[in-house]
Formats: sequence, structure tokens, C-alpha cells
Amino acid sequence: MEILRVEDLCKTYGKGENQVRALDHVSFSVNKGEFIAIIGPSGSGKSTLLHILGGVDKPTGGKVYMDGCDVYAQNDEQLAIFRRRQVGLIYQFYNLIPVLNVTENITLPVLMDGRKVNEDRLKELLTTLKLTGRENHLPNQLSGGQQQRVSIGRALMNAPAVVLADEPTGNLDSKNSQEIVELLKLSNKKYDQTLIIITHDESIALQADRILSIEDGRITRDEVISR
Repeated sequence: MEILRVEDLCKTYGKGENQVRALDHVSFSVNKGEFIAIIGPSGSGKSTLLHILGGVDKPTGGKVYMDGCDVYAQNDEQLAIFRRRQVGLIYQFYNLIPVLNVTENITLPVLMDGRKVNEDRLKELLTTLKLTGRENHLPNQLSGGQQQRVSIGRALMNAPAVVLADEPTGNLDSKNSQEIVELLKLSNKKYDQTLIIITHDESIALQADRILSIEDGRITRDEVISR
């Protein structure tokens, strides 16, 4: 079943001679539960695409449909709710709130949404992410790998339709990198989360169900990985 569809997506920055086309008529679809890796050189448009899929950056043209909803037909308030409920974003540099502890960082999207924390889900995530016993630690009391686990917990707490990860292992050593990938794959299978990950690491990309290659703002390859 289709969870995401992108139609003729374009994004330009600047005007006239200084105009840069970050995305150039990009179209593709993603089925529920798929694990997609997006690869390409720096400046190819990968992060721009991810931010538009997540409702963070608006396109210049084209459409994004998430779970049947035309994302950019919504007003700003609806778009904010969409970002909190439908999308889980994971960044390379964690983006944790330094004055909030592990539990508070993970549950922040739920609390911002004015909803009650699902304590069973929180406990399950803390266990799955091996953060039990660290609930009251601040980010500066955690290792890089542990901080990235907290950011994954925050992304999964609202049970979003799609999890978007922008170079989630780019700031970690190889051991922690593989542990983070295994956790993302676990969420993909255990919670039937649709996972889209940007990576420069070919070994990570080859663990996906499908690889999209982007160059100069265009998709140059869409390959299903056979097992």
C-alpha cells in the first residue's frame, strides 16, 4: 500500500543568474513499511528532498502526498500538526534539547501536541533503545551513540507514518553506526515504520529494500535490492 507519493517536485533558491535548482522534477512513490536509502554526492539535493518530505521546507513546485494527504495544501497550523504526528525526523547532530533529560526529550513531540504520553510505548522504546537506567540523564551525560538513540526514540514516540533520517550515523564510529542502523531496521520491522534514510555509506544503503540515487537534483537510479 502506498504511503508516500512525490509528483514533479521542484525546489529553487535565489533568482536570475544566482538561481540554484536543488530539485528538478523529482517523482517517486514509497509503499508502507519500505526501507529506502537515498544516496548521492554532496549538494545533489538529498537533504532538501528529505526536508520537503518532512514538511520542514516548502517546494517551489510539485506535490507531496503522505498517507493520501496533500501535504502542502495545508495551512501553517495544519502543517505543524502534520510534522508532529506524521513524520519522525532524525538528524546527524541529534538536535536534542540540552536542558531536558532523556525521557523529556523523547516525549517532547507528544507534550507539544497537548497529548498524554503513552507510558507503555515510552517504556518499550527505552528498553528497545537500551536507554533503561538513563531516563534522567541530560544529553551531555550521554555518549554520541546514546544521544542518537534518544533522537530515534523522539522520532518514534508519536508512531509517525514515515521516519526520515538525514545522515544519522555521520557523526558516529563504525560500531555505533551499525548499532543505530540495526535499531532503525528494527523499528522498520517491529513497528512497520516506513523508513527513508540519507547516507553516504554504501554498506548502509545496501541494507535497504530500495536505493534512490540523486545527482544535480534529479533521480538517476531507482533500484530494488534483491536479497
